[in-house]
Amino acid sequence: MADLLVAYLEQLGVEYVFGVPGGAIEPLYDALARSERRGGVRAVVARHETGAAFMADGYARNSGKLGVCCSTTGPGATNMITGVASAYENNVPMLVITAQTAISTFGKGAIQDSSCTGVNTVGLYSHCTRYNTLISHVDQFEHKLAAAIMSAMGSPAGPAHISVPRDVMAMDNLISQTHYQLDNLLDRPALIDEKAVAKLNVEITRARNPVFIIGDEASEAIVSILSIASEIDAKIIVTPHGKGLVSPYHPLFKGVIGFAGHNSAKQLLIDPSVDLVIAIGARFGEFSSNAWDTKLLLNGKLIHVESTEANLTRTPMAKLHVRGCLETIFNRLDSQYGNPKGSPLRAVVDIKDKKAVKQDKKKSSADLTMHFDCDNLAAYNSDATPIKPQRLMYYLPQLFPPHTRYLADSGNSFAWGTHYLHPFDRRLAGMRGHGGLFSASMDFASMGWAIGSAVGTSLALDNTPVVCITGDGSWLMSGQELTVAIEEKLTLIFVILNDHAYGMVKHGQMLTGAEPTANKLTPVDFSALAEAMGAPGHIIHSPADLNSLDINTICARKGPTVLDVRIDVTEAPPIALRTNVLKIKHA
Repeated sequence: MADLLVAYLEQLGVEYVFGVPGGAIEPLYDALARSERRGGVRAVVARHETGAAFMADGYARNSGKLGVCCSTTGPGATNMITGVASAYENNVPMLVITAQTAISTFGKGAIQDSSCTGVNTVGLYSHCTRYNTLISHVDQFEHKLAAAIMSAMGSPAGPAHISVPRDVMAMDNLISQTHYQLDNLLDRPALIDEKAVAKLNVEITRARNPVFIIGDEASEAIVSILSIASEIDAKIIVTPHGKGLVSPYHPLFKGVIGFAGHNSAKQLLIDPSVDLVIAIGARFGEFSSNAWDTKLLLNGKLIHVESTEANLTRTPMAKLHVRGCLETIFNRLDSQYGNPKGSPLRAVVDIKDKKAVKQDKKKSSADLTMHFDCDNLAAYNSDATPIKPQRLMYYLPQLFPPHTRYLADSGNSFAWGTHYLHPFDRRLAGMRGHGGLFSASMDFASMGWAIGSAVGTSLALDNTPVVCITGDGSWLMSGQELTVAIEEKLTLIFVILNDHAYGMVKHGQMLTGAEPTANKLTPVDFSALAEAMGAPGHIIHSPADLNSLDINTICARKGPTVLDVRIDVTEAPPIALRTNVLKIKHA
């Protein structure tokens, strides 16, 4: 049956299955080996099953295809749960395949028994999947596989889990060809709520000072959203997850709202002249709702536009909910406004002098001016040694090509990245395929997510440099995935913020008055560790060290590079939103 499973993945254009092999999952790897020999779907072998799930997550986000990960039975399946849970919280479509011992051994104490008579992995996955089943008979296989894939790609998208006993997976194909055409089944109608869209149109027409809040699920409609914003002069702010969808240099962009966000975004929402706030594709959890801020955000000015019904449950106070396909809704609205050709917002500026970037509120043209405020510009502009994290974020877009993708890991990495990293996005209108230039995974906030996800991102975006910003704590958990990037010859740059501490914990304890305990890590030379694994490493103490790197060589290299950045450990990250929540005794 494994060959049938692979045939369905080929039907969907899936290129990789991320996982770790083992005895019970071996029939699937046999089928993948046969597939690879004929140029089809192939295996990418991770070093830990959680890393495999993170890789499938990154691949799905950036390819628009189904992410697929697998593990053997027992500890392989339990190892993978954290990565699957992360995808569940972020609505990432994923097929999760775990093995079981042969059915005839259930209940007999077989090694790594994960059936209902052992450590029940189907039970364990029940709370972090959209579909979850044991395939106990070959006659169930094709139907349940199709149901799993349809559930993974449905609304909300997310992981779907099938657990397959070894004897079922190894059974010779009784079905000679696929019976279902899944790409047709997954072609969802572009339905919209006509009545609600008409109300939205009236609200936009009446508004004198509207604001758009853009989340990551607005990706499919970003072209029309930006066009409408420019036509009606609506200011734009983004959630942390939506940061990569809008150029930091867009004249209407006022920053990030929520965790590690910008004061200019808050001030915009406080402005009493703002009479309409339209949130699009945004999951309002703790980090994106500014900690459930009813004064700024979750109030009667809000209209919430969503294709995912579950997201609307976070905004019962909204004056209007608009349901439907976001691309269809905003194409419809955009056609009524008609952004004229030649508008300066459609212009794409030529970046000849990146150092011309500045904060000048008086300028409003589509240039390299940022129209929002950063907290600590002194640190952002400082060339002191040791290098300040803010200055590192300033320099990364200076050094790497404009189309570079950035992923920020859990902890201080995504706090620094969200607030201070501003890629030179020259796209003021139009699409950039799937995802944006900046990605983070904040809702489940798994440490090490960016490391595995960067591997999947790089495989999805061939010939695109990928920069993974992570901490030494996350690297010590998941840094072994570096060897996967070496094997796959990926142009991946791992930037490790080395402060020999669990930095977010350390600074969080300082900011909340907690005991300064259990936050230290043994200092490690990550450059030497990278060299030992087979990748070039560089130790960065200062901005001068960073500027001395041969970035062209690094970006041309078919393999990863590690930058061990010895940051200024005294700089406090912009994490007040989180620490304020932790100070609340009932939180």
